[in-house]
Amino acid sequence: MAKELFAIFGNPVSHSKSPLMHNLAFQGLGFDGCYTRYRLENGKKLKETFFSLGLKGINITVPHKEHAYEACDILDPFAKKVGAVNTIVEKEGKLYGYNTDAPGFLKAISEFKEVKTVLFLGAGGTAQSTSTVLRDEGYEVTLLNRSAPRLEKYKKEGFNTYTFNDFVPNRYDLVINMTSAGLEDNSLPAPKEILEQVIPQAKACVDVIYGKETPFLKLAKAYNKPTKDGSDMLLYQGIIAFEYFTDQQYSFNEIKTHMQKVFEL
Repeated sequence: MAKELFAIFGNPVSHSKSPLMHNLAFQGLGFDGCYTRYRLENGKKLKETFFSLGLKGINITVPHKEHAYEACDILDPFAKKVGAVNTIVEKEGKLYGYNTDAPGFLKAISEFKEVKTVLFLGAGGTAQSTSTVLRDEGYEVTLLNRSAPRLEKYKKEGFNTYTFNDFVPNRYDLVINMTSAGLEDNSLPAPKEILEQVIPQAKACVDVIYGKETPFLKLAKAYNKPTKDGSDMLLYQGIIAFEYFTDQQYSFNEIKTHMQKVFEL
């Protein structure tokens, strides 16, 4: 059997740790696979690019998660429910779509006990899947975003939503940066005066960005709050994607043993 090829599609994609994580697991578990990265300029060409590269599976990162959803022939019930796909596997010429972001995210924040209320800073693609899964698990989710149009969908689904202009602070157990603010620069995900109202009341602060201490996390630490970056979320969503890639041949913990080495390098 020929080596199976996998990739991550995104733009930008050069910073992604996914290739290293998956290749460590392929090697460690003796699976004949290889994982690379591909910068996809046009999300509408996702399907034809997938087939022209002869791939078996992909992960999809920003800004192509909605295009990934549209490219699938068959959607997992959860991916269908949240309207976002970040993992695609080819089976008999058809593309099967899954979402591993949300379950990975849920596992990552489960270490924070006694958390009921959550504030999302930002309402983009990652918020879409995670807001639904958190609500299903009994969390109360509020979304704060710069502009109103992005919030319409969440409002229809019954979430509490605010823009920077009409925000009324409340007490939130967990404050989570869902934006890319601080990834390439020193910006904060919301005005400092808003953050200074919610961080002191929070039990912990989380950033989906991994591999660097963002200005948001620095601010949280200045208030002596427990913090967490996106490393565990990246790891857990990667493990769940790997389970789909290899047709559930390996257990979560077997995969984790090899994948987590990426953070020791």
